[in-house]
Amino acid sequence: MARRVTVLLLFVLFLYSIKDMLNMLLLLFLVTYVMNSLQRFLTKKINKLFPIHPNVVAILLYVIIVTAMVVGITNYVPKIITQVSEMINNIIRFLNSNQGDQVAAQLSEVLNKVDYKTYVDQALHYISKLGKWLEIILIVIILSLFFLLQKTQVGYFTRKFKKSKIGWIYDELEYFGQKFVASFGKVIEVQLTIAVFNTALTMLGLWILGFPYLFALSVLVLVLSLIPVAGVVLSFIPIGLIGYQSGGLTLVIWTVVMILLIHAVETYLLNPRLMAHKTKLPMFYTFVILVFSQHFFGIWGLIIGIPIFMFLMDILDVDPGDEKTA
Repeated sequence: MARRVTVLLLFVLFLYSIKDMLNMLLLLFLVTYVMNSLQRFLTKKINKLFPIHPNVVAILLYVIIVTAMVVGITNYVPKIITQVSEMINNIIRFLNSNQGDQVAAQLSEVLNKVDYKTYVDQALHYISKLGKWLEIILIVIILSLFFLLQKTQVGYFTRKFKKSKIGWIYDELEYFGQKFVASFGKVIEVQLTIAVFNTALTMLGLWILGFPYLFALSVLVLVLSLIPVAGVVLSFIPIGLIGYQSGGLTLVIWTVVMILLIHAVETYLLNPRLMAHKTKLPMFYTFVILVFSQHFFGIWGLIIGIPIFMFLMDILDVDPGDEKTA
């Protein structure tokens, strides 16, 4: 046990020493995990119709993704950046120029208390570093593709360390790696699935209600939907402000009804099917984890805080699904 804890602490220290690369490492894990799951799923389905090599499926998947990225960057990214900037500026102007409006004044007071300008500045900072992110995404795509094409060889070569002089380190890292993939990876996969579902339904509803800035709001909802529980509240703030600015209190009420319906479908249909027993955390724990993870990891912390906590619980053999009522 002491050796296991020592190896874990050394690994955490190693990650801290390369903290400038954590964005790339996290994205690499997420992309590789999701693409590997897709590759296995599609290969299994296609093999029922005709035989196909997994590498062919992987190459086709990456060709589709790269093509979609090129089309998206060329046609839609400029629109999204323009809409995000306009949306943020319009919201700020609305809050500052409607001091006579009691609702707007109260909203402005509440948002000032949660320091919304800090989050706006962070969002604009990430947008300004779009070129750097494209470089990271390119590296991630190349590395994840090479891994999928050679995962058998990679696994065979990596297992050679098991019989080396550092075999004891390999054994502990293998244990943590299996736990990490089983808990962290699964929770992230579920969060991504729910985020895509929420985004699709929310955008359909906003389009029906006649909202502007749909491109910008779709990106915003997709990112915030990755944040458990709190993401719904955070995404409603800009949506509610734009709704009030565009159609008054009536549009806000219809928007609330729409979001509650989507959230109900997620809560009663998606979560029970996807989350199973692994992520049944009390809401209090969820918010506490999000507060601390955001403090230490920034925006990334809001997305990976819960999966990391589930990973630690898995290591400690704590079953969150074993609930008992008093």
